[in-house]
Amino acid sequence: MSNQYYLVSQLPEFTVSDDRSNLPITYEYYYDLCSRFLDKKSMMILDGLSLEPALDSSKTGSKLVDSWNYKEKSLRLALAQIRALRMKKKFSTSNESIAPDAVQAARTASGMESPLAAEQFLNQYRLNVIESMRPTDGFSLDAVFSYGLRLKLATRMKKFNAATGMASYHKIYDSILKEGSSE
Repeated sequence: MSNQYYLVSQLPEFTVSDDRSNLPITYEYYYDLCSRFLDKKSMMILDGLSLEPALDSSKTGSKLVDSWNYKEKSLRLALAQIRALRMKKKFSTSNESIAPDAVQAARTASGMESPLAAEQFLNQYRLNVIESMRPTDGFSLDAVFSYGLRLKLATRMKKFNAATGMASYHKIYDSILKEGSSE
């Protein structure tokens, strides 16, 4: 536990926003720092930390990471379900339960005209989810994992570019329409 105090005290605070200011550390630096202070089991959990958890993922050993994985999977399933309905395609959630707030976030984002605005809205939803799960004990393992998720999300948000995103969106959307018309 004393190692976690030393680890957390070395992690600089930052705010997650869409602006272009640099983050105080990279995820690679964070991971390296964690590898010096966390045990093997904790590092295995950290290795599985993802903004895109697998749909068939099992328990990780961290309540925070398990909750994050559930919420993010719920959001992705809700988005896929909405997209399938719009394209008049079948989609099954394979009896997965979907968090009601994730369904609402997916509906709101799907109703937005701008893909960039929708993605920014979804990222804010994700940030709110992470913040709502942040443990009260700032030196716990879950606090370390929460920091990692926030850092991953902030890094992802800094990469957004409206022009590049719009071009990519149209390319993907066109390929989906072509694929749908050939069936």
